Amino acid sequence: MRLKSSIIFIDNLRLYAHHGVMEQEQRVGAWFLITLRVHYNIHMAMKTDNIKYALSYADVVEVVKEEMDKPSRLLEHVAARIVDAIFERFPRALSVDLKLTKENPPMGVDCSGAGVDIRCKRDAGPDSMNNED
Repeated sequence: MRLKSSIIFIDNLRLYAHHGVMEQEQRVGAWFLITLRVHYNIHMAMKTDNIKYALSYADVVEVVKEEMDKPSRLLEHVAARIVDAIFERFPRALSVDLKLTKENPPMGVDCSGAGVDIRCKRDAGPDSMNNED
Protein backbone atom coordinates (compact mmCIF):
# COMPACT_ATOMS: atom_id res chain seq x y z
CA MET A 1 0.00 0.00 0.00
CA ARG A 2 1.23 3.49 -0.85
CA LEU A 3 -0.13 6.18 1.45
CA LYS A 4 -0.91 9.36 -0.51
CA SER A 5 -2.12 11.57 2.33
CA SER A 6 -3.29 11.23 5.89
CA ILE A 7 -5.17 13.39 8.34
CA ILE A 8 -7.07 13.42 11.56
CA PHE A 9 -10.22 15.47 11.53
CA ILE A 10 -12.81 16.98 13.81
CA ASP A 11 -16.12 17.91 12.20
CA ASN A 12 -18.42 20.58 13.57
CA LEU A 13 -17.06 20.92 17.08
CA ARG A 14 -19.59 23.29 18.67
CA LEU A 15 -18.30 25.66 21.35
CA TYR A 16 -19.67 28.77 23.05
CA ALA A 17 -17.21 31.67 23.05
CA HIS A 18 -16.94 35.45 23.25
CA HIS A 19 -15.60 36.70 19.91
CA GLY A 20 -16.79 39.69 17.95
CA VAL A 21 -16.15 43.30 17.05
CA MET A 22 -19.18 44.63 18.92
CA GLU A 23 -19.03 44.88 22.70
CA GLN A 24 -22.34 43.02 22.95
CA GLU A 25 -20.84 40.02 21.11
CA GLN A 26 -17.91 39.87 23.51
CA ARG A 27 -20.15 40.22 26.56
CA VAL A 28 -22.96 37.82 25.60
CA GLY A 29 -21.05 35.35 23.41
CA ALA A 30 -22.26 33.06 20.66
CA TRP A 31 -22.04 29.52 19.34
CA PHE A 32 -19.22 28.62 16.97
CA LEU A 33 -18.58 25.57 14.79
CA ILE A 34 -15.03 24.42 14.18
CA THR A 35 -14.07 21.89 11.55
CA LEU A 36 -10.43 21.05 11.16
CA ARG A 37 -8.12 18.65 9.45
CA VAL A 38 -4.58 18.11 10.66
CA HIS A 39 -2.30 16.53 8.08
CA TYR A 40 0.50 14.30 9.38
CA ASN A 41 2.24 11.09 8.43
CA ILE A 42 0.01 8.35 9.80
CA HIS A 43 2.13 5.50 8.41
CA MET A 44 3.73 4.27 11.68
CA ALA A 45 0.41 4.38 13.55
CA MET A 46 -1.13 2.26 10.81
CA LYS A 47 1.69 -0.30 10.83
CA THR A 48 2.26 -0.62 14.58
CA ASP A 49 -1.12 0.07 16.24
CA ASN A 50 0.92 2.05 18.79
CA ILE A 51 -0.62 5.22 20.24
CA LYS A 52 2.79 6.91 20.46
CA TYR A 53 2.72 7.30 16.65
CA ALA A 54 -0.80 8.73 16.54
CA LEU A 55 -1.87 12.34 16.74
CA SER A 56 -4.70 12.38 19.27
CA TYR A 57 -7.82 14.17 18.10
CA ALA A 58 -8.86 14.49 21.75
CA ASP A 59 -5.66 16.46 22.42
CA VAL A 60 -6.32 18.61 19.35
CA VAL A 61 -9.81 19.40 20.71
CA GLU A 62 -8.27 20.54 23.99
CA VAL A 63 -5.99 22.95 22.11
CA VAL A 64 -8.97 24.33 20.18
CA LYS A 65 -10.98 24.78 23.40
CA GLU A 66 -8.09 26.63 25.07
CA GLU A 67 -7.79 29.08 22.18
CA MET A 68 -11.55 29.55 21.82
CA ASP A 69 -11.72 30.51 25.52
CA LYS A 70 -9.59 33.63 24.81
CA PRO A 71 -11.88 36.45 23.59
CA SER A 72 -10.93 38.13 20.31
CA ARG A 73 -12.49 40.74 18.08
CA LEU A 74 -11.71 38.96 14.80
CA LEU A 75 -12.28 35.33 13.83
CA GLU A 76 -9.16 35.61 11.68
CA HIS A 77 -7.17 36.16 14.87
CA VAL A 78 -8.79 33.20 16.63
CA ALA A 79 -8.11 30.94 13.63
CA ALA A 80 -4.45 31.96 13.50
CA ARG A 81 -4.04 31.27 17.23
CA ILE A 82 -5.58 27.81 16.87
CA VAL A 83 -3.29 26.89 13.98
CA ASP A 84 -0.19 28.26 15.71
CA ALA A 85 -1.05 26.33 18.88
CA ILE A 86 -1.53 23.08 16.93
CA PHE A 87 1.83 23.51 15.20
CA GLU A 88 3.50 24.30 18.53
CA ARG A 89 1.96 21.41 20.44
CA PHE A 90 2.15 18.77 17.69
CA PRO A 91 5.52 18.85 15.90
CA ARG A 92 4.40 16.13 13.47
CA ALA A 93 1.52 18.26 12.15
CA LEU A 94 2.39 19.22 8.56
CA SER A 95 -0.59 21.41 7.72
CA VAL A 96 -3.96 22.43 9.10
CA ASP A 97 -7.25 23.16 7.34
CA LEU A 98 -9.54 25.11 9.65
CA LYS A 99 -13.08 26.36 9.18
CA LEU A 100 -14.40 28.60 11.97
CA THR A 101 -18.08 29.57 11.73
CA LYS A 102 -20.01 31.96 13.96
CA GLU A 103 -23.59 30.71 14.13
CA ASN A 104 -26.30 33.28 13.40
CA PRO A 105 -23.97 36.32 13.35
CA PRO A 106 -25.49 39.76 14.09
CA MET A 107 -25.68 41.12 10.54
CA GLY A 108 -29.36 42.03 10.32
CA VAL A 109 -30.15 39.08 8.05
CA ASP A 110 -31.09 35.47 8.60
CA CYS A 111 -28.06 33.27 7.95
CA SER A 112 -26.89 30.07 9.58
CA GLY A 113 -23.30 31.22 9.91
CA ALA A 114 -20.34 33.23 8.68
CA GLY A 115 -16.65 32.90 9.33
CA VAL A 116 -13.23 32.03 7.99
CA ASP A 117 -11.79 29.02 6.21
CA ILE A 118 -7.99 28.77 6.11
CA ARG A 119 -5.33 26.29 5.06
CA CYS A 120 -1.89 26.65 6.65
CA LYS A 121 1.27 24.68 6.05
CA ARG A 122 4.00 24.39 8.64
CA ASP A 123 6.82 26.73 7.74
CA ALA A 124 10.41 26.52 8.94
CA GLY A 125 10.50 30.31 9.25
CA PRO A 126 9.70 32.30 12.40
CA ASP A 127 6.28 33.49 11.13
CA SER A 128 4.47 30.63 9.43
CA MET A 129 1.37 32.61 8.53
CA ASN A 130 3.00 35.81 7.29
CA ASN A 131 1.92 35.63 3.65
CA GLU A 132 1.38 39.32 2.94
CA ASP A 133 2.69 40.66 -0.34
